[in-house]
Parts: sequence; C-alpha cells; structure tokens
Amino acid sequence: MRRGVRHAKKESSPVRYKEQLTAFVRHLRRGCQALLLCAVAQAAQAAGGSLAGDIGASLQEEGLSGAVWSEVRDDGAISTGAAGLANAASKAAMRADTKVQVGSVAKVGLALGVLRLATENRLALDTPLAQILPDLKLKNAWQGSDPVRIRHLLDHTSGLDNVRFWQAFSSKAAAGTPLADAFDGGGGLLRVRDRPGSRYAYSNMGYGILGMVIEKVTGQPYERYLDAQVLAPLGMKDSTFGFVTQTGAKPDARLAMGHFEHGVTHAAMPMYLRPAGQLTTTAQDMARLAQFLLGDGKAQGSAFITPALMRMLSRPNGTEASQAGLDAGHGLALAVRDRHNVVGECHPGTTAGFRAMLCIYPEQKSAFFIGFNTDAEHADYERFNRLLMRDLELPLRPPAAHGAPAPTVENFQGVYVPAPSPMASMAWLDAVFGFVRVKWDGDSLFLIPFQGEPKELEPVGGFLFRASDRSAPSHVLLQTDGRHVLSDGLHSYERVSMLRMLVLWGSLALGVIGLLYVLVVGLWRAAGRNLPRNDHLFAPLLSLLALLLPLPFFYFQSFMRLGDVTFASVLAALVTGALPLAVAVGLARCWRTRGTGAVEKLDAIPLLAALQLLLVLAWWGLLPLRLWQL
Repeated sequence: MRRGVRHAKKESSPVRYKEQLTAFVRHLRRGCQALLLCAVAQAAQAAGGSLAGDIGASLQEEGLSGAVWSEVRDDGAISTGAAGLANAASKAAMRADTKVQVGSVAKVGLALGVLRLATENRLALDTPLAQILPDLKLKNAWQGSDPVRIRHLLDHTSGLDNVRFWQAFSSKAAAGTPLADAFDGGGGLLRVRDRPGSRYAYSNMGYGILGMVIEKVTGQPYERYLDAQVLAPLGMKDSTFGFVTQTGAKPDARLAMGHFEHGVTHAAMPMYLRPAGQLTTTAQDMARLAQFLLGDGKAQGSAFITPALMRMLSRPNGTEASQAGLDAGHGLALAVRDRHNVVGECHPGTTAGFRAMLCIYPEQKSAFFIGFNTDAEHADYERFNRLLMRDLELPLRPPAAHGAPAPTVENFQGVYVPAPSPMASMAWLDAVFGFVRVKWDGDSLFLIPFQGEPKELEPVGGFLFRASDRSAPSHVLLQTDGRHVLSDGLHSYERVSMLRMLVLWGSLALGVIGLLYVLVVGLWRAAGRNLPRNDHLFAPLLSLLALLLPLPFFYFQSFMRLGDVTFASVLAALVTGALPLAVAVGLARCWRTRGTGAVEKLDAIPLLAALQLLLVLAWWGLLPLRLWQL
C-alpha cells in the first residue's frame, strides 16, 4: 500500500520549502500519469483498435455472452454497436437492435415518470407518503417530525430496507400481480431504520412503492402510464416497462436470452418489485434517454420536466454527508460516479441474466449505455466502462488538491459497521464480516476492511478525504447525535465500541470451535463405534450432519425460487431450527451425568460454546433459516 507523503508539522522556512517541493512533485507525477493515459488511448486508436473489436475480445476474456451499447457525442450524434451472442444455446448473434433487460436502470425511467407528475402539479415531492398511500403502514419512529416523503423514495433516503429474498427470488409473482402483494410480509417489513432524508440506503422496496404512488395518482397501471407518458415522448419506441420474456405464449424474438456463468441460459421471469427493475429496451432507445438526461427537460420541443428538477437528478440533497460538504451521492434519479479521473452521473442495473450501465457526462454533453445478457459474479464489467469512456475521449479531471485535515481527525479512529445494513435481515453478517477499521497516521486516513484491500484516503480539507482512484472528494467524517460516522455518499458506517465487536467476534469464534468439536469428536467416536444414542454428542452430531440434507434439493431447484416455500427451504428451516435444540439436549445430558467423569465436563464446554452462538443467530433472526422471510 502506498504511503502518503509525510508533511512536517513545524513552521520553519526550510520545512515549508520542502513541503512545497513535495507538493510540486506530487502534482507533476499526477500530470504525467494523465498524459500517459491520454497517450495510451491515442496509441490504441492509432493502432487501428476498434471499439467493437475491443468489446468483443473483452467479452471472450470475461466469459460473457454478448453486449449492446450506444454512445452520445457532444454534437448529439448517436452510435450503437453489438458483439457476442444473443443466445449461447442457439448461437444467434447479438445485433445493435437486439433488446435487453436493464434491471435497476429502470429506476431512472420510473423517476422521470414521478418528476413528470410533479411538473404537471399532480404530485409534490415533499408530500408525505402517508397522504397518498394511507393503507401502507410504515413503522417510522420519526413520523411526527420526519415522515417519509416522495423525494425520499426517489433518492433512497427513506430508511426502508432494500429487498427481501422472497421479493426478489420467487416463481409466484405474475406479470400482473398487484404491487401491494410485494409488501404483504409482516409488520417488520416496512420499518424505517434511519431518520428519513438523513442517509442514503439503496431500496428496491422504495421504488416498488413509487410504482404504487404512480398508480394511485394516475388511476392506471404504472407500466401503461410510463410507456405512454415517458417512453413515447422520449422517442423510445422499442422499449416497455411491461413484462417481456423470451419464452411462453408471446415471446419477443428480439429479446436476447439471459445467461449466467458458463453460458447457462435463463429466461425472464415476473417479479414482485417490478417497478424497481423491469424495463426492456434497446441501445438506441437508451441513447435517446441519455440525450434527454443531458438536456434542459424538454421533449419533442416542449417542456417535459422543469429545469429545477432536472438539476436535482444527481445532486444529493439534505443528507448528513451532503450537509458535511460531500458532493458524491445520489440525486432524484442518478448517482455521481467518479472513476478513472472522470466524473459522471450513472445508474447500474442487474436482473436475472442481465447487467447494464447508463452514464451521462453533462460537462462534455456525452453519454454511454452498455447492456450485457450475462450476469456473471466474477466478471470485470468495469473494463467495458473504461473502453467506452476512452472511445468518447472524455477529458481527465485533475485530482482535488491536498488540504489540511481537521485537527480532531484522530478522534475518529476505531471500528465501523454498516449503518444501516444493505439488508436488514443480514445485519449480523454485516456487523461481523462487513466492518471497516479506520486509522489515521498523521498524514492519511486508512480504511482497512475485513474483506477487501485497504484503502488510503488523502485529506483535501477539514473532514473531507479523497481515495487515490478518485479525482473528487470521496469520503467524509461527521458526527451526528453523538455518533461518529464515515460516509462516501452511498454507504454509511457508524463507529461501535471495541467491546461490542470483541463480544461478537468472540461469540463467533467460540461457537465455531464448539461446532467443530461436535463434528470431529462425534465422527471419531462414531467411527470407533463409541457413540451410543445417549451420548452427549449423538443428537448434536446428527443434527449437524442433517444440515447437508437440503443441499441436493437446492441444487436441483431454480435459484429464482430461493424465496419461495419449497421442500428445500422448509427442510432447511427444520434442520437449522433443530440444531440449537439438539445441542441443548446434549448439554442437558452432560448436566444430568455431571460428576461421573472428565468426558462430561470436556463435552459440556464446547456444547455450551456452540449453543450460545446458535442463540445469538436466533436473536438476530437467522435461525431457523426461513428463506421466505429473509
């Protein structure tokens, strides 16, 4: 890890001269790097490398089936392209007019529909949600002072959870399933986890609710409204928010087949939260959408969305991070994206078998879209964004200048956990494995995650910092209600006491050791035919081995049914629910036979260690493992 240049703290003239010289060298190095990047890009173009060729080669290297893309130049010209296969099974080639599904990029179009209603004065962004959907029961502890408003749903600051398994992975949803069915999951489903408006927390649920808002205001299905009142005025004639699939009674022959790793195909399926991720489109139509986003809010020469709302598309407003001076974050439709010394406004998307990215660059009046018909976990999708940015010849932005940090930065050192967690049901996992250690060495701030590479942040003034791969300030430290917070505009972390973390880590370590003892010693005794039914480890070992029973049923079951009540998921709930009971039985047998020998005492300690972890998991809602409720 590169260490930052150490700045002397004395005020003598020689030291100041050394600081100035060091700063000059640092800026010179950055300038050389920028020139080198430009030279490499120009050399690649001069060598005859085409964008289509580069993308095609990258698809093969990354193991992806195909892609379509479009670019918008600063003169308004649109170009499109395609590479790879639309269907790995039939070997059909991807064409520039092939349709793809874009997942969460659909949120941009839905947001424009809401802003259109606001422009027509049929809806106000500051209207409390309860006034429009009074039957939707939110659990908001801040309801009196800070109700959830329409703008909070748009910019992901409502405090609502992201998604539950059953909302995303289910075969029960139909193309016309009422949107309200996505929120029929118990009283804790719509719990507001943070004061509305204060923090960004990505929420598919929030956009599902926005679909209901559109239907309430317009009196028609949200798909019909958006197709007629958003897509049509923008000239997106080959796009629809309605459900489209490659199979069934009315397949769309132009829609590419979705894929996963190794070319495994997967047809599109309806989903409960379809307003959050259901849009079928083409690269040409996405370029038209990008042209509108780059404009002043007019469509077909007439005012469509007010300029004031257009200026708020990617500008974070009112969050703790934005009030602390961080410009990075999410606006009403897009998020600021700082990559490769270029700052844009983007929205990614993922759905079953597809991935997509839409980015606009207002300063350069340029944009790109790329859609893949493969959702591969380990592919480097970022390399395609780099290729498109290079082809657009976007100018590189010099990094933000070094600035004096606040004198109290060192007080922010410690361990931070996600707040809120991306998914409420996974809060324990995020706390135990998703924590970040913050360290200040006098020159740089270091973020040291449990998973991933450490990151060095350079101070740019006060409590603002810049990551080495960003050109603008990327992180901010702040205090709110006595809590120390680290934020990058799209993720927030709160500092927790080391004692709490030691308890969590210790609980996990002891529990794992206890379960391993049950497994190893129990199998050793069984191999030696020394494990009778009344043995302390008999029931715990049997229950532990029973955890393997659901695996083959999950293997032969579509992953799109993970959130359904199936034989596999019910069996998983039964065996995970039985485990703590079996361990308790073994511990009770140790208690009943206490004093009869050292074996009982030796068995009791690991059983107690295992039981405490299982009870902790039950307290956090992870046991029994009921996937249809997570």
